[in-house]
Amino acid sequence: MFTPCVVIPVYNHEHAIGKVLDQVLAHGLPCILVDDGSAPGCAAVLDALAAAHPGRVVLERHAVNQGKGGAVLSGFARAAREGYTHVLQIDADGQHEVADIPRFLERAMAAPDAVIAGCPVYDASVPALRLYARYLTHVWVWINTLSLDIRDSMCGFRLYPLAPVVALMKKRKLGRRMNFDTDMIVRLYWAGVAVENLPTRVRYPLDGISHFRAFHDNVLISRMHAVLFCGMLLRLPVLLGRKWRTR
Repeated sequence: MFTPCVVIPVYNHEHAIGKVLDQVLAHGLPCILVDDGSAPGCAAVLDALAAAHPGRVVLERHAVNQGKGGAVLSGFARAAREGYTHVLQIDADGQHEVADIPRFLERAMAAPDAVIAGCPVYDASVPALRLYARYLTHVWVWINTLSLDIRDSMCGFRLYPLAPVVALMKKRKLGRRMNFDTDMIVRLYWAGVAVENLPTRVRYPLDGISHFRAFHDNVLISRMHAVLFCGMLLRLPVLLGRKWRTR
């Protein structure tokens, strides 16, 4: 059974979320918006969007900001309660190519137990510093998985099979801010979940708002890589065995 929904974490993207939501709904998918402690103006926009699409859009709300990861995790929990089997995660700021949703769905139906991970194809709007920082993360992910199976661990446009995600959420505490996407996909890979990489265009961003905190988020990401490296060492025999079997 394949019953997908969309989860969009939202934090003060009131100028972009309406267009993103309209584009998502055009593909016939139900949507869970997660208001991650937004300011009153954005909260009002989200209330209006949910009211305008009864039965198609539900709204989860955090009283205080918990970070992107915290918002996505709340969306996953709501999707599980609603009985969905798969969740397509996409950002609220319009950077992702919503027109690619059918490609994600098609790939997921062909490989329902895999994560379909967006692999960004950037245009000229991407800051050069972001590209260099992402490459450093890619190198650490390749080390921590002993593979090149995950082409991009930071893209927030991906489709998850919900069952292994929920199992992982129950098992351990995951990154709740900008360290979430990498933490989640590496740990799912460790758990034996396959990763299918899907190229998709990415632009920066529709409403000109970024919530990346250069110092704090880089510290969190660095700490995450250190923890994952220790986890890789503990799993070394399993990862090497998997690598040997796939040769």
